[in-house]
Amino acid sequence: MIQTIEVQHWKDYELLDVGNYKKLERFGKYILIRPEPQAIWKARWKEEKWKQLAHVEFLQKGSNSGNWQKYKDIPDRWFIEFPLNTTKTIQLKLSLTGFKHVGLFPEQSVNWRDIFNFLKNIPNANMLNLFAYTGAASVAGAVAGAKVTHVDSVKQIVTWANENAQLNQISTIRWIVEDALNFVKKQSRKAVQYQCIVLDPPAYGHGPKGERWQLEELIDEMIQHVLSLLDPQKHLLILNAYSLGLSALVARNLLMDYAAKNTSKLEFGELYIPSNTGYALPLGIFGKLRKE
Repeated sequence: MIQTIEVQHWKDYELLDVGNYKKLERFGKYILIRPEPQAIWKARWKEEKWKQLAHVEFLQKGSNSGNWQKYKDIPDRWFIEFPLNTTKTIQLKLSLTGFKHVGLFPEQSVNWRDIFNFLKNIPNANMLNLFAYTGAASVAGAVAGAKVTHVDSVKQIVTWANENAQLNQISTIRWIVEDALNFVKKQSRKAVQYQCIVLDPPAYGHGPKGERWQLEELIDEMIQHVLSLLDPQKHLLILNAYSLGLSALVARNLLMDYAAKNTSKLEFGELYIPSNTGYALPLGIFGKLRKE
């Protein structure tokens, strides 16, 4: 059955309002307006209220590019905290980038906790984070005690992830700047196994050597290689996808044969964040394989 998982706000993040193809969010002390293509309805609050509250707004000029217009003082980088549980908190650096992003995807916070809770009970676990971005999931895994391999194709993003690791006094993560599909192909030939694998592929992109990535064309091949790396005895695999129009049943179909063969628990569905004004903002699909 398809699940819908509500991602809770935390002290340093909340979705205030969403609509008119935009979202109004608070990250720590600062309030941002960013584009949101799925917010096709009208916002609850008037535009004047949004701009009174906001410190900065991303003005889109291309498919992802644009620039930030500041309404109040806000630094180009700042830091927030995320509670993995009641006693463990991680710190993350945020920054105003040229691509409307700030360095984390809040909807993925439900997975950071899942990763931490799964790995903290497995001594010497191996974790692989593919399309790993700025490394919140990698940090969560490392804090839980896992040996983490972090793979992303953009060197500057891997540098950012390393800064997040240093913020949390972590020096054990293995950093890989490489095309994710090429990396898992090589790993599968070596018969390496991981207890936790996370992949959050974009709809499209390019590797460091110009390798082309198109989600719909390559995700099945990627998943087959990834499943060959998964420890059949004990594992957590998390597949995320944010691609407009992609059904959660796609994630189910990609993972269902492995689940049946290995008696893994298969979960699939949609993540959403509730706004303070009552809307539910859909933010991608997920599929999970779990065996504990």
